[in-house]
Amino acid sequence: MTTMTSPATLPPGPTAPRAVQGAYALTQPLRGLRRLKDRYGDAFTVNVPIFGNAVVISGPAEIKQLFTSGPELVDNLEVNLGRVLGPRSMFALSGEEHKRQRKLLVPPFHGRRLAAYEQIVEEETVRELATWPEGTAFATLPSMMRITLNAILRAVFGAEGAEFAELRELLPPFVTLGSRLAVLPITKKGRVNPWRRFERMRREYDAIVDRLIAKARAGEKDDVLSMMLQTRYDDGSGLSREEISDQLLTLLTAGHETTATTLAWAVERLRRHPALLEELQADDGKLLDATILEVQRTRPVIDLTARQVKQDGFRLGRWTLPKGYAVLVSIALIHDDDRVFPHAAAFDPHRFAGARPDLYQWIPFGGGTRRCLGAAFATMEMSVVLRTLLRDFTLVPTSEPGERWHSRGVAYAPAKGGRAIVRRRSTGGDS
Repeated sequence: MTTMTSPATLPPGPTAPRAVQGAYALTQPLRGLRRLKDRYGDAFTVNVPIFGNAVVISGPAEIKQLFTSGPELVDNLEVNLGRVLGPRSMFALSGEEHKRQRKLLVPPFHGRRLAAYEQIVEEETVRELATWPEGTAFATLPSMMRITLNAILRAVFGAEGAEFAELRELLPPFVTLGSRLAVLPITKKGRVNPWRRFERMRREYDAIVDRLIAKARAGEKDDVLSMMLQTRYDDGSGLSREEISDQLLTLLTAGHETTATTLAWAVERLRRHPALLEELQADDGKLLDATILEVQRTRPVIDLTARQVKQDGFRLGRWTLPKGYAVLVSIALIHDDDRVFPHAAAFDPHRFAGARPDLYQWIPFGGGTRRCLGAAFATMEMSVVLRTLLRDFTLVPTSEPGERWHSRGVAYAPAKGGRAIVRRRSTGGDS
């Protein structure tokens, strides 16, 4: 509900200059948010680079209201990942244009289509796990990165041969640079500028995608790219080359590092809960699903999902927000709220046993019309990877303290990479 005449009423917040608040946000991202909540409550106003004037919320009622508000009231941020992923990316589109393109891209990630990709994920998992050392501590994050990258290149891009090899080499540094540029207030001006390198890499990426499109048109395949080429808008037109290129990069960026990081956190959590490890050995899959949900609740790899106010006087719970303000939903703060998740500090997958989470309270994939398009694909990936890992290996428990959070630009990863010590099961299979 809105009113065009109501004066702005904003929650309290720090009054330091934008640069000071920005420095605090960069150096104390999660701890800083928790301190601000302790001081001001579950809504507070900040002024930080990139977002500008913004209201941070973590109350379930206000989050639900935000996620269910129409795009005429709140929509995509004008400055966001779209500047990295391209103007036709889902992150850059808004309103009806976003709705039209999302409608086309949902089907490949659900139902029978999704089940067809499970074999690819398992093959890549078995191939990577074959390289794991036994009895020696090592970081699992690099392995998880390779698994999720290879799986997406095969299942989504339909890449093989030369294109597969080239994208495997190009995309990790490309995505890493893009992730940093997305969260740092760096303009595109100046000769010596990281944007120049990013744009060169983008041209390389586009050239490879052009070749993949040509190959997909010449054959019959079941990957997401091939389905993109076949799908049609209501007027009969198809996706343009630019739309396909931007959306493939969006799907990769949204689903590669984030899924891999969650898998590394899962290893980190499981090693510190030996009783749960034992239960999972006799599991029919339901406890594993609940464990994945709990890992995402307690270790969300993305902390903020955002909207921008499009109409003056937008009423959000107790507040009336001016046009242009950003609204930032803190995923970590609502996931840590004892009122929403009793004993929230405890890692307890049983809280989700036999129950699906409320998608306005458990929000690692964001929410509303901008909930992550590949959420079902990512969930399938995590389930297959962990199921295969626990089938073929024993994770050696540890009494070491939990790994600290470490910012990788967009995602928060375990500081030591989700270290593991494993032993291969004598009865484990490789199929």
